[in-house]
Amino acid sequence: MSEFGFMGVDWEERVNFDRMRRERLQKAKDAMDKSGVDALFVFALEDVRYLTGFRSHLGPVTILGLAAIVLPRGGDPILWTVDKVHCLHRMPWIRPENVFDRPFIRTEGGTKKWAEEVKGKIGKLAEGKIGVDLLSFGLSQWLPKCFPKAQFVDGKEVLTQAKIIKTKDEIECQKIATMITEAGFEAFLENLKPGAKECELLAVAWQKFTELGSEWSQCSNIVCSGPYTAPYRRFTSDRAIREGDMVIVDIGACFNGYWGDFTRTYVCGNVRPTKEQIDLHQESYNTLHNACAEAFVGKTNADIAKHLNHPEKNPHSDGLSSGHGAGTNPWEPPWVTNLTPEVIVPLQPNMLFSLEPYAGKPGIGGFRLEHQVIVGKEPEIITPLSFDERLLRDVHPLDKSTGRKIR
Repeated sequence: MSEFGFMGVDWEERVNFDRMRRERLQKAKDAMDKSGVDALFVFALEDVRYLTGFRSHLGPVTILGLAAIVLPRGGDPILWTVDKVHCLHRMPWIRPENVFDRPFIRTEGGTKKWAEEVKGKIGKLAEGKIGVDLLSFGLSQWLPKCFPKAQFVDGKEVLTQAKIIKTKDEIECQKIATMITEAGFEAFLENLKPGAKECELLAVAWQKFTELGSEWSQCSNIVCSGPYTAPYRRFTSDRAIREGDMVIVDIGACFNGYWGDFTRTYVCGNVRPTKEQIDLHQESYNTLHNACAEAFVGKTNADIAKHLNHPEKNPHSDGLSSGHGAGTNPWEPPWVTNLTPEVIVPLQPNMLFSLEPYAGKPGIGGFRLEHQVIVGKEPEIITPLSFDERLLRDVHPLDKSTGRKIR
């Protein structure tokens, strides 16, 4: 786990954001060279941030046209943004001549105007192989008209090759996001008692995130209790939690574009769970740690996946056990569920996974658990918050936190 504070200091090296920006951009350029792409058109805000550090407000849905990047082969990023003046004042690593007004790519006319600006900046490269990371139906029709000599390819795949291995500073940001998320969990637990509403508890956690500098959260976040844990409901409501209810908490803070994301299940109140509830939680817990145990160099993402939704290893999953990679997008490759041969990859150092098995039965309860784990010579679990010991019979060797609390 991270040993550092959040702020910059002169007496030790912490996150070096300038280095992180440089290394991310260089990895993207290297991926372009390897793929033979002449230019990348980047519209997804998380990819814009990866290439430049540009930050805007995050919406609950994809918003085309807040910003765009064109990265020409052998050149520097060119940024179009609704926040041009802000960027000119606060992003000195982007050359002023490479910052333009908002790309209004929601209409055919706006796309034509943007395309002329692009051609003016990258010249003959606009007639080559162009990777695009995100397309609306309109853009899929308009871009070939605006760039008739270009060959369009999957730019998301090019960026995936750059993003799939995290740098030292990206890993540190990810660990800090986890620390903030842990603080949100602790605030949640301090307020978990019969009569508290799911939404009230989420508000407490989110407040702690924001107090510690979180930019946003990895989704609307989930507090789910009682009968809503099985069948599992993936959102928070105004339900008042009762004594003895199971409560699933799936939350995550954001630190400089990197997303904390982990899950625990708790018993509300000072009561003992039933044998059936312990059995189901233990099933999910064992599946989680057995999957994490595969996250080391020499294995593949398929080795991790074999533990999720496996009818013998995880018989009460109901198809809900899942996982994914994470980075500037909280859900990105490498994948670990619904694998097909072309997405099976060997594990490499500093790949990052979020693994989240589930086990549940209506009338008994649902149990979702999640770790984030970094691939190395051995798995490095960066979400060490302990589990509810009332729901465990056996502690897994990879779990270094549960069983250490003083009662």
